[in-house]
Amino acid sequence: MHRLRPGDRGRSGAPVGDPKEIVRAGYDAIAERYAEWAASFESPVGAWLAKFVELVPAGSRVVELGCGGDNPWSRMLAERYEYLGVDLSHVQLARARRAMPGARFELADATRLELEPGAYDGVVSLFMLGHVPRAEQAPLLVRAAGWLRPSGTLLATMGTADAHDEVEADWLGAPMFFASFDEQTNRRLLEEAGLEPVEARVVPFEEPGHGLVRFMWVLAQKSHLRHEPVTDT
Repeated sequence: MHRLRPGDRGRSGAPVGDPKEIVRAGYDAIAERYAEWAASFESPVGAWLAKFVELVPAGSRVVELGCGGDNPWSRMLAERYEYLGVDLSHVQLARARRAMPGARFELADATRLELEPGAYDGVVSLFMLGHVPRAEQAPLLVRAAGWLRPSGTLLATMGTADAHDEVEADWLGAPMFFASFDEQTNRRLLEEAGLEPVEARVVPFEEPGHGLVRFMWVLAQKSHLRHEPVTDT
């Protein structure tokens, strides 16, 4: 699950139906096309994964939210860590399972995912939060912090367009849901979730067909002051 354009692109979007179904159906429809598109350019993923690897030792427990199909960073995570990949898309997970037969995967909505509190050394979420409704982004960050051990590490990208929940009618050939806050709000949400940034900054880069995009790249650690588990009420 992946991209969000910068600036004010979201303000021309259509009204939203069921965001999770739009994302699931969208990636089921464009899985092959998305893989070809994503492989056609370089993003900052490699540099930020290198930072994550420095903080999270090999063999650690790591969950990737919105793992998508076969991609180089998921393969690296699955090879290095005790890995769990989570995604909404049946088609994307089928691709991932074929590419990484020894890894664990779960078909699930990350905002409703149930994991053991304090059991993970790392949570990775690359280009996924921009597909989560604004009202659910803060609770998801709280849940992610709850899954982490004290000083566990989050690697995430966050949209910066301050775009309300909207649907782009034709994104790589299918409707797609997007939502985001601005950089200042993102920082506040991280702090409120008990996640202390090690490094967090907006990194512009070019995407074919979309031009210059501006994600906030975040490497953060769970605060020692926040140890409570996350549970549904």
